[in-house]
Order: sequence, then C-alpha cells, then structure tokens
Amino acid sequence: MSSALPLSTKLAHVVAIEAGAEKAFVKSDPHLEHALSNTAKNGMPSIQVSPLQGQLLAIQARFIGAKTVLEIGALGGYSTICLAKTGAKVTSIEIDPKHRDIASENLRAAGIEPDIILGDARNVLPELVREARVFDMVFIDADWGQHADYFDWAVKLTRKNGCIFIDNVVQEIITCHDGSVGKGTLVERVGAEKKVTATLVPKITGKEGVTDNAFIDGFLIAIIN
Repeated sequence: MSSALPLSTKLAHVVAIEAGAEKAFVKSDPHLEHALSNTAKNGMPSIQVSPLQGQLLAIQARFIGAKTVLEIGALGGYSTICLAKTGAKVTSIEIDPKHRDIASENLRAAGIEPDIILGDARNVLPELVREARVFDMVFIDADWGQHADYFDWAVKLTRKNGCIFIDNVVQEIITCHDGSVGKGTLVERVGAEKKVTATLVPKITGKEGVTDNAFIDGFLIAIIN
C-alpha cells in the first residue's frame, strides 16, 4: 500500500520509530553508558555508532561465531565494547593518541583489556598481513576516503565465511564521490572482488534531525566466499 504522506511526515515517523525501537530493543548497559559520557566529557566528537547499530554489530558477530574482530577506528571504544561483550577478542587500530587513551579507559571500566594499536591503518594493515593475522570479522569505521583501500586489506585479513562491515558508506559516496559508484569507488572495488559476496543497506537515521543529507547513510557488509 503506497502512502500519500508528505516527506516531512514520513521523516518524523522515522525519528519516532527509531527512538521506539531503541527503547524496546536496547537494554540499559552501564558500561556503554559510561563510555558515552566519558567520551563526551573528554571533548571527543559524538560520532560513534548508535545503540541500535552497536547491537547490529554484536548480532552479526554472534551470527558468525566471531572469536576475533579487527576494528579500524576505535574513537571512544563504544563499538569495541559492543563487539567484545559477545565474547570476541577485539583488536582496534586508532590513529589519535587521545582517542586511544579514552577508549582504553572505557574498555577497562567495562572489564575489557584493551588491544589498541596506535597508528595509521594504512601502515598497520600491511603489517598485520605480513604477520599472517586472520580475523573472523573486520569492522571499518574510519576515514571515509580510505574505505576502498581498507576493504582490500580486510579481504586479506578475514577468514573464509568471515564478514567485513563498513559503516558510513552512503555518506562516503555522497561526500567523497558526488554520489558516483563508478571506477575507483568502494562500490566498484567491492563489486570487482571475486572473493566476496556483498550488499549495501541504505538507512535514514532519526538522530538530531533527518532533513539534512548528513543523516542519510548506510553500511556495506560482505562475506568472504
């Protein structure tokens, strides 16, 4: 059944639906709440995954029985905690020393021993490949302009039937490529990679308002064949 509702009304419904789903599905977690408050208290940007997205990451990790996860971009450790609470060992790469330190604080407060590699992922990822490291899942949430290169390294670092999850893909396409999914873009690179089966899930978030394209986004998920 098609709806004749105006776009503004539909967007308002999105806000209400997302808020309602978060209230219904996401249980209170003092460790995650502390991570959010401590991250904000230290003047860091509030750009971590939402509670619903964090829960999605945890569900995905449990789907595949992930025991090891590589995270590119730790920020304050919110998503790290979501993944670690599934029982997985999470290794994070973080370029910013302050972010590394605050994430470590938040992880220890949650009873999780941090494993955060300080450095530029463009340098760290090749080193992990040289060390023959293999992960069950790779979560990429950093530096939109490098998504395609990070993906290439993630393919080398993920086991068969493991998954690669890349956040902010639609925003990357809009912001870095003017909406193009052509040559050299992440979508083109993923589509050309025979070792994976992938999909892209666009979404509209109800956080902070949805009329600006900054709140239109989506993620890409791929499985290693």
